[in-house]
Amino acid sequence: MKRLSTALAVGGLLSGMLGGASLACDQLQPGPRGVVAAVIDGDTFLLADGAKVRLIGIQAPKLSQGRDGTADWPFADAARDALSRLVKGREIELRYGQTAKDRYGRLLAHAFVAETGLWVEEEMLRLGLARVYSLADNRLCLEELYRTEAQARAERAGLWSEGYYAIRSAGQPERLAGLSGHFELVEGAVQSVGHAGGRTYLNFGTDFSRDFTVVIEADGLRLFEAAGIDPQELDGALIRVRGWIDLYGGPRIMVTHPEQIEVLAQ
Repeated sequence: MKRLSTALAVGGLLSGMLGGASLACDQLQPGPRGVVAAVIDGDTFLLADGAKVRLIGIQAPKLSQGRDGTADWPFADAARDALSRLVKGREIELRYGQTAKDRYGRLLAHAFVAETGLWVEEEMLRLGLARVYSLADNRLCLEELYRTEAQARAERAGLWSEGYYAIRSAGQPERLAGLSGHFELVEGAVQSVGHAGGRTYLNFGTDFSRDFTVVIEADGLRLFEAAGIDPQELDGALIRVRGWIDLYGGPRIMVTHPEQIEVLAQ
């Protein structure tokens, strides 16, 4: 593998050249057009033909939608209303990334307003009404989206003014443990890198039963290798990782692809 210092620039995504092509929106594949009939939440809408579209590359604050034991996230109503203003009643062009449909039958796509070319995901990030969110099988366009998110965060736009969405410290494992089940952005300096059972562990402390850990599973490691990145080179780096907090001893985030990690300093 390449050394980390040659595979990425400090301050950028932990991503190299995937399949020899840069991460850019011109990689998207053309999809259908349709008129938006209804907006469900800040990242999901229905087309007039009944197709349900889940915007990829972002996650808007969630509405409870009547589910037991759940509550609306802060800014959920604002995100839904903003998306409605952007797309409802308008013709939308869908463009697909790597996976075009999920197990629920939803179309997974980037959306562009046909009349103006407005990139809907980018606009939601610019408004501060979504965060960048990616999956291992849908990872295109992220560099552009991260830049837009960073600008909104610097301006404290939308959700970035709310403590619920604050960037968390890896050095506060008790606080992180209380956020189990939440999607979070966590920053800290990697204290050590370990390997066991086909996984790589980025450790942010020495007490593995208590401290925060990032876990890269075997499938994720193959994507790191394809990108020319050696996670061992993250030892000592200041990083930001995003994902769902769970508990296994201490709090952890499971990493399935390199783009979940931003290198802030090395």
